[in-house]
Amino acid sequence: MIVTSTPRFTQIMREVWRPLTVLFVWDVIVTVTYYILPFKAPSLPLTLFGSALALFLGFRSNSAYQRWWEGRSLWGLMINASRNLARQARNFLPDPDAADMKRTIVLRQIAYVNALRCQLRRQPADQEVLRYLSKGEADFALARVNIANGIVDGTGRRINIARENGWIDTIQQSAMESILVDIANAQGGMERLKNTPLPNQYRFFPTIFTHMFCIFLPIGLVETLGFATPLGSTVAGLMFLAVLAIGDDLVDPFANTVHDLPLNAMCRTIEIDLLQSIGDTPPEPVQPVKGVLW
Repeated sequence: MIVTSTPRFTQIMREVWRPLTVLFVWDVIVTVTYYILPFKAPSLPLTLFGSALALFLGFRSNSAYQRWWEGRSLWGLMINASRNLARQARNFLPDPDAADMKRTIVLRQIAYVNALRCQLRRQPADQEVLRYLSKGEADFALARVNIANGIVDGTGRRINIARENGWIDTIQQSAMESILVDIANAQGGMERLKNTPLPNQYRFFPTIFTHMFCIFLPIGLVETLGFATPLGSTVAGLMFLAVLAIGDDLVDPFANTVHDLPLNAMCRTIEIDLLQSIGDTPPEPVQPVKGVLW
């Protein structure tokens, strides 16, 4: 996620320079043709076309942003649920005999959020997952199709073992299980966003209409702008292409690009809070790299 306050114009240009270059060449061809082989430019209702297209692209960008913000909200719930689980494990398991159980529950939650991060980014489980699981626990989780869900299931079993050993009562077990339900619901919402793209109409038609508008634009402007047509048409096309690119960038909030959610930083936030809750020394927070927080 880009965290700098200044606009990153170079980033926008990197994303749209190819279609923008094609558009500029087309604008030059139309302008040169108009002066070499004079033709009567058709009267195109460009204002009407542009207004309709702007509304269409704006609606699409809003839909993409809603997906991005929902993903951020779900990760906010995950951070809060992780803190709540660690606090309950610390407060409900004060018995010295339960110290290992308390520590295991907290460390498993750190492994869980990192496993979820890897799944959402379509990456294999990395060292941040394996570091907080014992060999047997790691093998059990890695054998599951949904590794993150396997880790949560294992945490639920340990809470049940704590109740069987008399370290917690049924009310405390229910409270901890309710936190696991919140965690599972948040994961389900993230998986829904990841596995359900925008409908094809939202992706196909805006792209087609935007490029069609850019093709017709110099034809309708050449009589008015003359030699300035390539400049004026290209600048107008840049605005529409930029809005089109914004929708493409935000539609998947869990992809590993500069526009997506900083899952590394949020997982590190959880890791720091949970390790401090059990008295361990936490790592340093993730810092932005060239204005981008990963």
